Amino acid sequence: MSKKDSHAHAIDFKTAFTVEKKDNSMIKITGELPYAELLSERNAAIVALGKNIELDGFRKGNIPAPVLEKHLGEMTIMSEMAERAISHAYPHIVQENELEVIGHPQIEITKIAPDNPLGFVINVAVVPEFDLPDYNKIAAGINKNRPTDEISDEQVEEKVAEIQKQKRAYERMQELSQNPQEAEKPAEGTTDLPTPESEAVKKKVEEDENAPLPELTDEYAKTLGQPGQFETVADFKAKLREHLEIETKQQNAAKHRAAITDGILEETKIALPQILIDSEINQMWAQMEDDIKRADLKMDDYLQHIKKTREELAEEWTPAAKKRAELQLLLNKIAKKEELVPDKDEVDKQTKELQERFKDADEQRVRVYVASVLSNEQVMKNLEEQK
Repeated sequence: MSKKDSHAHAIDFKTAFTVEKKDNSMIKITGELPYAELLSERNAAIVALGKNIELDGFRKGNIPAPVLEKHLGEMTIMSEMAERAISHAYPHIVQENELEVIGHPQIEITKIAPDNPLGFVINVAVVPEFDLPDYNKIAAGINKNRPTDEISDEQVEEKVAEIQKQKRAYERMQELSQNPQEAEKPAEGTTDLPTPESEAVKKKVEEDENAPLPELTDEYAKTLGQPGQFETVADFKAKLREHLEIETKQQNAAKHRAAITDGILEETKIALPQILIDSEINQMWAQMEDDIKRADLKMDDYLQHIKKTREELAEEWTPAAKKRAELQLLLNKIAKKEELVPDKDEVDKQTKELQERFKDADEQRVRVYVASVLSNEQVMKNLEEQK
């Protein structure tokens, strides 16, 4: 009898079944359920099957059991009993054998007959078992080479020159658009206005590229942003430096974290079940469809534009999906080993905030997502602190 079950079973869920490990983190559960297990589901099976049946002389949902049994046939009832008995037993098998299953099981009935045990086979994916490398040592080595977030005067000057060139190119386009006579005479049947690809514009842009940049004065600095954004050259460069520092810090943080996780993953072997790869690809599809919808486009039109099928895109995404799945398994296992648990109050807070933004979202799904994000952040911070 299972600890969490409300009624007795004439079966030991721990020893009555064979659990066999297969390739790619799949397991095969083989065994038989006593006929008594099926018989306990008979009344519920008949009621469920009879809900939508209509027979002359009876109200829908109120057909007597003997009449339903005759109408349905014994094998139909047996099949429903078998499905219910296995569905009832499956979570107990999983619990008693301490299996971390993923997704829906594939069930095959191998033997079914009145007054006989029910034979079945279940194939299901489980969380992959894998050994963690010395992740703290790997992270410590990578941390020694973390790039600096400081911005040099040379970088600021390079950015200033880049902005000046962009401004000049934009002004040249505006000038040629307003005065098309300055451009080369277009071919017959073409537009009078120059485009970025036209030879006239390309020639002017090339000339501008080699021309000296204008002197950076206070008056010129005022033209480089929104009205009132910059008052002096010093003000412009100070704000530009601040922007570059923020941008560089974010880029370096992302690159450094990727270097750490890539370094650990290179030393980790994980046999991924296909269901995890498919799950990541489905998430990538959902994100793309959401982006396309917000851009007021249609997925079929977009696919036609890029000249690719869904199958081709899914194949292209597979390596990234595989890596994403491996990374999440890795972070989960490190969090478990280091006993890193997200703060409950913070989980509650962020779950509430997300639910206010996404009214139709399932609370439990949101909570799991938030907890996962916070746990990942804890793991990454822990790895970044290794010396």
